[in-house]
Amino acid sequence: MEKQYTREKLLTTAAALQRKLGSAQLCIIDVRPAEDYAKGHIPGATHFDLFGLSLIDTAEAPLNAFMFMIHHVLELRGVDENKEVVFYEDNSGMRAARGLWFLDYYGHSNVKMLDGGFQAWKAAGAPVSTEGTPPKSSSFRTAARRDVLATADDVLQGLNKKNIAILDTRSRGEYLGTQVRAARGGAIPGAIHIEWTDNLTPDGKFKANDALGAMYRQAGITPDKEVISYCQGGYRAAHSYVALRMLGFSKVRNYIGSWKEWGDRVDLPIEIATDKK
Repeated sequence: MEKQYTREKLLTTAAALQRKLGSAQLCIIDVRPAEDYAKGHIPGATHFDLFGLSLIDTAEAPLNAFMFMIHHVLELRGVDENKEVVFYEDNSGMRAARGLWFLDYYGHSNVKMLDGGFQAWKAAGAPVSTEGTPPKSSSFRTAARRDVLATADDVLQGLNKKNIAILDTRSRGEYLGTQVRAARGGAIPGAIHIEWTDNLTPDGKFKANDALGAMYRQAGITPDKEVISYCQGGYRAAHSYVALRMLGFSKVRNYIGSWKEWGDRVDLPIEIATDKK
């Protein structure tokens, strides 16, 4: 059965999360840098900084090994299929989005981001702790959802197809090739550029669905298409994945090898986009 996504299923608020603090069926994961966690965090949250864990070869063997590793580390943080899992960082950021995407890939049915992150938590006057919470390891069954992940081969096969939209979520400099972060600079041919930060309001929360939908429609990203998002290493792409799922897009994939893999592979086509703005 196809999974149904709504904004309410993907995001939680500071008020809603505060009401659940202390529940044995809740697993809160702080994905900020360790020094930020040490200065103060949501009571009961365990720490796991996802940043820097990237895959640069989406061939079958390294892909499977990478996804096995992430699954194992999440188990060590207490994740199992019977708990609601909430990821958070300073705002509604890309690290928390990538945590959500990983669990979506593994088939977890109840995973959310804290909208507005720790900033929203503090603004709500919610309690803050400096006590480290050692995680209790657990185990959870996976039902890998290959349909939410894209490899380099998937992207290559999707080029020039009218029913597939390639979404570049990087900075404008990366998209235009003026900021080079791989062997080559540029973009995947035909990619539509909407930087991931455009999903957010100035206070670090996701824009309302109406505003998000209008932004994507104007750029040609519409729900009738399959969307493959990419960035440098699958973080910013995961953020736009979440935004599109909130809008009810039924076919969205995160190309987790992203530009680091694509730009380094000289056998893959690129284009140098022009700045039309």
